[in-house]
Amino acid sequence: MNEHVTTTLTTYFAEAGLEWEPGTSPGELVVTLPGEKKLKTVVSLLAGETSLVARAFVIRNPDENHDRVYRFLLARNLRLPGIAYAVDSSGDVYVTGRLPLEAVSADSVDHLLGAILESSDGPFNELLALGFLTSMRQEWAWRVDRGESLRNLEAFRGLLERPGDPPRAP
Repeated sequence: MNEHVTTTLTTYFAEAGLEWEPGTSPGELVVTLPGEKKLKTVVSLLAGETSLVARAFVIRNPDENHDRVYRFLLARNLRLPGIAYAVDSSGDVYVTGRLPLEAVSADSVDHLLGAILESSDGPFNELLALGFLTSMRQEWAWRVDRGESLRNLEAFRGLLERPGDPPRAP
């Protein structure tokens, strides 16, 4: 990775208090961004010959409603600042962005990572509800029937709750 880019990134990570580590590709840095709906977003940053590429996993290939999920993502692409959603050969969804190497600064990295985090974390629950509702209903029912914790499904209670299910935990 370009020395200026590496120094800018590692200094930014340290000042922002972000966890990071070297990636598996030569020159790759991987930073973990804390989220609210999605607990964390892991971003790969790799400098090429002319640009810094940032890529983060959003959700795995949806189980259902592919057309609605992809339409939702494409509509959001129209409003995204210098980043876009993409789908890999497995159907998994990523958000990716690029910065010209000469534009890499603490401010531009902050803007890029902020946009990636918002694009990964912001619509996360809606994407899960669109693409995995049947699986989530099955998981909810299984947990209720066995008295298991519903904590990580509470955000979806309104979609999943059945008559007679236990009330929301305090």
